[in-house]
Amino acid sequence: MAPNLETRLGRRVAAAAAAAVERRGAVSVLDTFTALGWVTDRALTSWHQGRADSLEELLQAPAERQREAVALLRAWAESRSMRCEEGEYRAASRERRELRFTAGGGASEERAFRTHWVSPAATEAQRRREEQRRTKAPDLVVLEPSRPWKCASCGEEDTGLLQMEGGEPHCLACTDMDHLVLLPAGDAALTRRAKKGSRLSAVVMRWVASRRKYRRTGILVEEAALEAAEEQCLADEDARARRRERDAERRAAQDVVFQEHFAQEVVRQFPGCPVERARRIAEHAGARGSGRVGRSAAGRALDPGAVRRAVVASIRHEDTDYDDLLMAGVPRDEARSRIAEDIDRVLEKWV
Repeated sequence: MAPNLETRLGRRVAAAAAAAVERRGAVSVLDTFTALGWVTDRALTSWHQGRADSLEELLQAPAERQREAVALLRAWAESRSMRCEEGEYRAASRERRELRFTAGGGASEERAFRTHWVSPAATEAQRRREEQRRTKAPDLVVLEPSRPWKCASCGEEDTGLLQMEGGEPHCLACTDMDHLVLLPAGDAALTRRAKKGSRLSAVVMRWVASRRKYRRTGILVEEAALEAAEEQCLADEDARARRRERDAERRAAQDVVFQEHFAQEVVRQFPGCPVERARRIAEHAGARGSGRVGRSAAGRALDPGAVRRAVVASIRHEDTDYDDLLMAGVPRDEARSRIAEDIDRVLEKWV
């Protein structure tokens, strides 16, 4: 049976794909799953680090639903004469092993999940960026642990940075990365220059339980590269200070425009939402430096899934007893389960 784009899922897939294509001239299956709200930041990070056998097992949708979405995306893209390109997905670990989307699918099914669709109307710059996106190897990742752990290679107890390989933690000495030095996050120019000059580097991440996502805390680079980058930064410090002032003014103006667009997207998806409420949702979700959904890549791109998550978060805190339940000691998952129907009722009024 041919995929039906007029079903509820078909319309959601089409909306997600159209938003991605408008934003960058192309769309991937992973873009679509993210916009549908089927994959969390933590799940994506685990998959990218090679700590899951397949993405399928981490998605918040049944396997048959995932395959239906892939078929719908293909039908939508082919109806617009879009070009099919296969993406490369490698683990952010030294062995760079190929990541799998499906748990037991064959080669043809894997290719379907890896597909990127490029619009015939994409600009040359968009095509170049999409090519890099499809083929660029991910940064190596090391983790800041929250508790002591044991290296799977040498068996030593440790509390320092670790790298995951084959689903197990390994110390930096055993992964031949103990000669690197840590450059904390905070200075973008220094980080960029040190990484560019270092033959080997790795991003340092830490799990933030309160936000349920990984946060970048720094980068490991060769000491000589860091010293050279520091000298370069000292040489043009005044010029960069003036540039930062101009950039701050520009970003403030951009934030106002972005929040207005985010509010408009809220009203578009949820016509019953009061305009003033939509504006508050946009200001809250899009506050710079907040780490909220509006500042995520999907949020900045106005992906439907990200907008919906911002709306649901607002309803959860303003229109239900969720905060009272947490203060009463009710576990977060149980509290969310209790107020799920209340959220649905508000969403139904707004849709």
